[in-house]
Amino acid sequence: MTRLLLIINPKSGKGTIRSRLLDVTDIFIKEGYDVTIYISQQRGDARHKVEKTARYYDLVVCSGGDGTLDEVISGMMESERKCPIGYIPSGSTNDFANSLKIPKNIVTAAKRITEFNEFLCDIGCFNNDYFVYVAAFGLFTDVSYETNQDMKNLLGHMAYLLEGAKKLTNIKSYHLTAKIDDETEISGEFIYGMITNSTSVGGFKNITGKNVRLDDGLFEVTLVRMPKNIVELQAIMSALVTQTPDDKYFFQTRARKIELVSEEPFPWALDGEYGGEHTEVSIRNAEKALTLLI
Repeated sequence: MTRLLLIINPKSGKGTIRSRLLDVTDIFIKEGYDVTIYISQQRGDARHKVEKTARYYDLVVCSGGDGTLDEVISGMMESERKCPIGYIPSGSTNDFANSLKIPKNIVTAAKRITEFNEFLCDIGCFNNDYFVYVAAFGLFTDVSYETNQDMKNLLGHMAYLLEGAKKLTNIKSYHLTAKIDDETEISGEFIYGMITNSTSVGGFKNITGKNVRLDDGLFEVTLVRMPKNIVELQAIMSALVTQTPDDKYFFQTRARKIELVSEEPFPWALDGEYGGEHTEVSIRNAEKALTLLI
């Protein structure tokens, strides 16, 4: 019998997984899985659970938002034995699920997992940490982990937009030097940067570029230069939404490896969760490192 570890984040999104947990479990049992349910208790709990116990299971399924998936994948990357991962999205935004076209309906997503369609997915390595679909710094990146969970549950994606609007009155830039694949090097003042493996970030689709693939060993890289005035800032925001970047404000490329250095520590967000402050960052693409069921 196939051993399945089902990890639940009960606080994610509006907590809808709690009302459908029996349905989800029943689907897996009827398909012949021996199901063990684990309810995560706090941040980092799912990562620790997967790292320590994944070797005892044939499949790990998690239900939560992008942060929960990030924990499970990070734990799997550190596990002695790697097994396939299934994802039942139940967060407020679910960027990565959108990229993989995973159904938003919890029961439908569970049924899809049992079809066992394997997808070898790239994973991001960030210094000694990991991320699934985005490592970012600067404008708006603290919104996801600073927004109150109750507010997220009540307003959903709108909560992110409301919290993000507050940031426009106080824009901070960071003086950085970025080296791309040990070949290209650029320096300057930047207000935002994202290294992504996703077709959407923050609920905005296609913001990362065109023809994005999640298994090609490449990240999409976007660095946004510091605007000189409010008119330039408006042009930057419009370009981000409409995906019409101007080289005057944007540096965009694809890369397997990115190194960034700054004189002062600056904060990062990894898949919407706080990733610490760093003066030196090395980001590497681990091509097709894990198997996801989509």
